[in-house]
Amino acid sequence: QVQLVESGGGLVQAGGSLRLSCAASGRTFSSSAMGWFRQAPGTEREFVAAISWSGKNVYYADSVKGRFSISRDNAKNTVYLQMNSLKPEDTAVYYCAAHNSGVAVTTTPSEYPYWGQGTQVTVSS
Repeated sequence: QVQLVESGGGLVQAGGSLRLSCAASGRTFSSSAMGWFRQAPGTEREFVAAISWSGKNVYYADSVKGRFSISRDNAKNTVYLQMNSLKPEDTAVYYCAAHNSGVAVTTTPSEYPYWGQGTQVTVSS
């Protein structure tokens, strides 16, 4: 079992930046691939970014590529999502998720068994 707690969300103007954090406890964090997803009202949860256990493999949704950056600090059991050049369409609840595999960099929400409670990101125009 692993517990995930997101933080760092908030209200920001378009063009601004935020950094989300996801603190993990329980199951060995350093052996898990991690992902960030988001969900806006009335939409399905969508993939944002993922990172392997070592941090060597990362993958981004096309909509955030070049603007967002995922990273991790295994010594702190934390994964980050740096979001720059934010747009109103980035507004959503952002969730971090943990995979059972350390190398799987997957975009499918159902493949992640562990989820945080989410943090709201609102980008005003």
